[in-house]
Amino acid sequence: MEQKFYDAMADCPVIAAVKDFDGVERCLESDVKIVFILFGDMCNIAEIVERVKEADKIALVHIDLVEGLSNHDVAVDYIRKNTKSDGIISTRMNMINRAKELSLYTVFRIFVLDSRAFQSIERQRKQIKADFIEILPGVMPKIIRKVAKLSTQPVIAGGLISDREDVIEALDAGAISVSTTNQDVWFM
Repeated sequence: MEQKFYDAMADCPVIAAVKDFDGVERCLESDVKIVFILFGDMCNIAEIVERVKEADKIALVHIDLVEGLSNHDVAVDYIRKNTKSDGIISTRMNMINRAKELSLYTVFRIFVLDSRAFQSIERQRKQIKADFIEILPGVMPKIIRKVAKLSTQPVIAGGLISDREDVIEALDAGAISVSTTNQDVWFM
């Protein structure tokens, strides 16, 4: 199932992360193949996803950021039933596990803020069943390298990616892709 995702990343290693409707429209003009949707609510998330899908792009919803949805598994069922989303992004393992059961792409998002966060990744690495791990911030090549070596899942670097140099450093450190809200990077 992940092959389509891998192929899209190989074609364009930059993922557009959108946080508003203007970002959605702008990313549709770019060559990015994958879009991380970081906003929305229960009433408009299907419309947002539909707009991305109409442009023949892969759409993943950051389910933790959709207003009106809970942190219970049923939120994933809602996304699956009511949208054409290809997958979800979440910081919650229960959401990732439910999405896997529903055959959705999964990205487990981890904020690496200190050494305890890194130790947590080491402890949980066998329990993480996501298709991909996204670590934030994505401008830490040493940490990307460590996580890429530890993890059985491919690593996406996200957050604070602001220019070509950041993209190259993240990819050279072992990230398979980068996600960014910086629209200039979408058009590199």
